[in-house]
Amino acid sequence: MTTQALVSEIIKKQSFLCIGLDVDMTKIPSHLLELDDPIFEFNKAIIDATHHLCVAYKPNTAFYEAYGLKGWESLRKTITYLNMHYPEIFTIADAKRGDIGNTSSMYAKAFFEDLAFDSVTVAPYMGKDSIEPFLEFQGKHTILLALTSNAGAFDFQTLTTEGNPLYQTVLETSKGWKNSENLMYVVGATKASYFTEIRKIIPDSFLLVPGVGAQGGNLAEVCKSGMNSQIGLLVNSSRGIIYASSGVDFAEQAAQKAQTLQLEMAVLMPKT
Repeated sequence: MTTQALVSEIIKKQSFLCIGLDVDMTKIPSHLLELDDPIFEFNKAIIDATHHLCVAYKPNTAFYEAYGLKGWESLRKTITYLNMHYPEIFTIADAKRGDIGNTSSMYAKAFFEDLAFDSVTVAPYMGKDSIEPFLEFQGKHTILLALTSNAGAFDFQTLTTEGNPLYQTVLETSKGWKNSENLMYVVGATKASYFTEIRKIIPDSFLLVPGVGAQGGNLAEVCKSGMNSQIGLLVNSSRGIIYASSGVDFAEQAAQKAQTLQLEMAVLMPKT
């Protein structure tokens, strides 16, 4: 999916909502556990109920890898279902990969070619040669961890190096990498006060913003400093939507939570 196609979908739906499909078997409705593939059936129901309210889905791969081969097959079935039935949806493999060049190339092939995701999250700690293999894939996006929503982000990401916080150095440096136009960045909603400085460095890039909802991030504050002329935001909510109910009405309740966020987003979007 091109960036312009994503922007068009955002405008059409009046939404920049990303729904995280972080499926924990201990939290899904018990009646699904009787089915052959409860993870996929849970995802399918959530997707069918919410696809008109969001522009992206983000499975965190850890929640699938934890269940071994069955979990990985559930992930494959989920992304195949999305690509077949809702090709307008932007898909994010939240895998946080990043390794030496030849290893990163294999990670990229796994997510972009085998599973056919539109994007994947990556960690920048190992530098340029760990990221550029992902950037080689045309029509795919690499989402770089910049300033994350967790409390531990302050352990390293805001440390001063040569007069600048490390996360700012990451942003500046990444702009010089080959095919950097394919980069997006992760910036946590709990770090809303940093968005102004971040936008000075990467004014035109899309930001994936986790942390709205269960982690306490404020949507209006994120939009105030993070939104650009192309909207430029994908705001993620996971637990707050997909676990809105543990009953047979779980999908309907998820849709209600998603619609609440979508309506808030519509109000915050610039009027055309």
